[in-house]
Amino acid sequence: MTLRIPDSELSETFVRASGPGGQNVNKVSTAVELRFDVRNSPSLAEEVRQRLQVLAGNRMTLDGILIIMAREHRTQEANRAEARARLDELVARAEIAPKRRRPGRPTLGSKERRLTEKTQRSSAKKLRGRPSEE
Repeated sequence: MTLRIPDSELSETFVRASGPGGQNVNKVSTAVELRFDVRNSPSLAEEVRQRLQVLAGNRMTLDGILIIMAREHRTQEANRAEARARLDELVARAEIAPKRRRPGRPTLGSKERRLTEKTQRSSAKKLRGRPSEE
């Protein structure tokens, strides 16, 4: 059940990037800054929104806006596709609800080992005390 975020909820700005490209890097804005308002998005369920805020970490601003920077490639189209793919992957991870842990019971053998170890430790500690007057 992969959630699809409509383009109307995303805003993109193109900035100059560092990296490969030679003189082209100084002239063309190829890096993409993708912004997604997580707090006010009607596409997200409340549980997914909370998990997404935790997963985003320092990519989330205090206003609840998720910022994804993509500057690996030399073209705007490739960087835009990478930013969208990263956003989709992050949302897909947030959709997966964590499984609840159900505690197991100790086995009979582990109980017996624990008790024999306790008796051995107890007898070793008794030997450390003062000798009796007998």
